[in-house]
Amino acid sequence: MFRSIALVLVFCCLSTVYAQQFNVATYNLRLDTPADSGNRWQQRAPHLINQIRYHRFDIFGTQEGFKHQLEDIQSELEGFRYIGVGRDDGKEKGEYAAIFYNTALFDLLQSGNFWLSEETGYPNKGWDAALPRICTWGQFKDKRTGFTFLLFNVHFDHVGVEARKNSTKLILEQARKIGAELPMIITGDFNVDQYNESYALLHNSGIVKDAYAMADEPYAPNGTFSGFDITRANDRRIDHIFLSDAFTVVRFGILTDSYLGKLPSDHFPVVVEVSY
Repeated sequence: MFRSIALVLVFCCLSTVYAQQFNVATYNLRLDTPADSGNRWQQRAPHLINQIRYHRFDIFGTQEGFKHQLEDIQSELEGFRYIGVGRDDGKEKGEYAAIFYNTALFDLLQSGNFWLSEETGYPNKGWDAALPRICTWGQFKDKRTGFTFLLFNVHFDHVGVEARKNSTKLILEQARKIGAELPMIITGDFNVDQYNESYALLHNSGIVKDAYAMADEPYAPNGTFSGFDITRANDRRIDHIFLSDAFTVVRFGILTDSYLGKLPSDHFPVVVEVSY
């Protein structure tokens, strides 16, 4: 009898450990544009969605997606919802920095958006940025354990050096205001690689670290930007996942999946299995 009880306790403990893991990803979807002849969204979407499904993303940040692209993804991923607004009007116009989450695993406790600018409350360009840039955030609770964390998703400007530096500082400042000491995840297309000053500001902040550096054996067969060129080879990672020390990285991967010699997006997604 005592042996049976002990086995049940061991099983419960193992189940709890397993339940403390989930997959986080970041994915620049590439906006839907007629300029992408041969790589239009309608052609890519089924493969991109199947990729997300196969690799079992549980919660993930997206960049560049228009509303109809996000709706296409949500309609095909059972049980998923997204949060975010268009960066051009704070409603539905323009690109989103949306966050998708599996409603079977997570409850959304609160969410919001702010612009990467000196004026964070309405659509505008900050510092030397070429375009309006937005951050979408959510506070989530793991239904299995009650564990609560913040996730910030961003797309930094591709031109403004000062904008990228100040956007980094702004996100850390906003995180302190919104969640105080809550565990934190930051996903995004940062438009800077691992050798850049803006990257270092986050990685060396003492608040979050690059998940790549936290992994024992990261799987990174390429950099994260391809421009739809399947032969493009480099080690530059401009799409990142940063984690606070509440998380441990079980696996890190840059997914270079292709279909019929083509790529689902002009960026490769980054996926991290985390435990806490």
